[in-house]
Amino acid sequence: MKGPLTRRDFLKLAGLLPLSVAAPSVVDSLSSVQQPGDGQNVLIIVFDAFSAYNVSLYGYQRGTTPNLARLADRAVVYHNHYAGGNFTPPGTASLLTGTLPWTHRAFGLGQNRVETTYVEKNIFAAFQNHHRLAYTHNQTANFIIAQLSEKINEYIPLGKLFLTNDNLIDALFEKDGDIATVSWARTIKRGEEGFSYSLFMSHLYEKIREQKVESLLPQFPMGLPHIAGDNFFLLEDAIDWLGENLDNLPRPFMGYFHFMPPHRPYNTHSDFHGVFSQDGYLPQEKAINVFSNAKENYHKFLLKRRREYDEFILYVDREFGRLFEYLDTTGLSKNTWVVLTSDHGELFERGVLGHITPMLYEPIIRIPLMIFEPGRKTRTDVHTPTSAIDILPTMLHATGQPSADWSEGTVLPPFSNSTLPESRGIYVLEAKKNNKNKPLTTATATLVKDDYKLIYFWGYEELAGGERVELYNIQSDPEEMKDLSNTKRETANELLYELKTKLAEVNEPYLT
Repeated sequence: MKGPLTRRDFLKLAGLLPLSVAAPSVVDSLSSVQQPGDGQNVLIIVFDAFSAYNVSLYGYQRGTTPNLARLADRAVVYHNHYAGGNFTPPGTASLLTGTLPWTHRAFGLGQNRVETTYVEKNIFAAFQNHHRLAYTHNQTANFIIAQLSEKINEYIPLGKLFLTNDNLIDALFEKDGDIATVSWARTIKRGEEGFSYSLFMSHLYEKIREQKVESLLPQFPMGLPHIAGDNFFLLEDAIDWLGENLDNLPRPFMGYFHFMPPHRPYNTHSDFHGVFSQDGYLPQEKAINVFSNAKENYHKFLLKRRREYDEFILYVDREFGRLFEYLDTTGLSKNTWVVLTSDHGELFERGVLGHITPMLYEPIIRIPLMIFEPGRKTRTDVHTPTSAIDILPTMLHATGQPSADWSEGTVLPPFSNSTLPESRGIYVLEAKKNNKNKPLTTATATLVKDDYKLIYFWGYEELAGGERVELYNIQSDPEEMKDLSNTKRETANELLYELKTKLAEVNEPYLT
């Protein structure tokens, strides 16, 4: 046997030999392996672009999440949970820092890093008594995790769980990853138009890449899941890797794992391809929005993409179910808190596909949250609105760690000593076009409070630089079909005043 004896190797050996017969060197080797401590583990699983609106556990008409429905019987299920923003940097950074985008400032395109103060104030720093590890498939999220890596014991490289990847770029240009990645893509990778700066290198690169994944293609009729056209991966590889490695980690551990599915492209496994193609489901059609770039027959196109997305969720659901099988088999579920959530949702309506949009409608910002407490055997449903910034303080409280005084979140029920106030406001921000070092001048902000949701747009060219306010009763009108900003003007004004007061507060440090 090569290398040091692991805990798993020892247990296999112990099944064959009485301990008194085992060689002294075996016992000595075991002493170097850290055994489970008294603390509880924390495992945070993020599936990218995972909208609560497409989850059957939350009432979606398609049966997209049979495994989540089964596992919900041992979880706390949050029905109105909101991301910090509507794409990866603000959504991920809010979860990791416990602060809103206008505080951590990772909210712009190409501005994928938090304010330097949060290099010391984040979920990894807060769990200082735990063995901390992190991984993501997502290149953008990886910029944030890399920024926080000084507080991570095991920062797992981006390419670790890719079948083919751009690891060379990450290694050679660690401090200029954004520019280097763009240069690599332009030189080597052929875009949608079929062109690259180097035709010879692009063809050679594609041939090598195709040979590496050819045997897997029958399992994925639409092509393998990938990022940027060629960073191919299998979610089952990631789940297998987790299952094989978690049981050997020092205890207690705190792991953050951010996987790409069901993010576009929606290349699901053959087991789920076409499952919903003949089910007759037709979502409510909604009017084209001013921020849409919809083309003719776009509604039909969106229906097709929604179906592919829903079938991709089935793949996610199966693999999360397999992860729990690993946790139960190894006994880790008895001493591990598991959090399932996302960084943002996805939109298939109003002429918009995806999440890169100024709009903050529910499918983009309302995301799943399930918390699996060690030993819990009953389901608890929480309908009070909650936020991604609540996960950090909740997990610290649940595992008996010191609180994070910088966090803007709160400890969630049923783990807190008191219930959340019914009138608590939940904020979400979209500010891609803003400079992080300047006040918010072109953005969308949402305030969810009681039964109402206010959406405030300002500064966009589509609005001629002006403002726009929408108000919805998301309890009686969850599809946001009826704008109440005129008929419920008093409510709209009260919420707008509260939101603008908050915006003035967060803008003040950047006015000079």
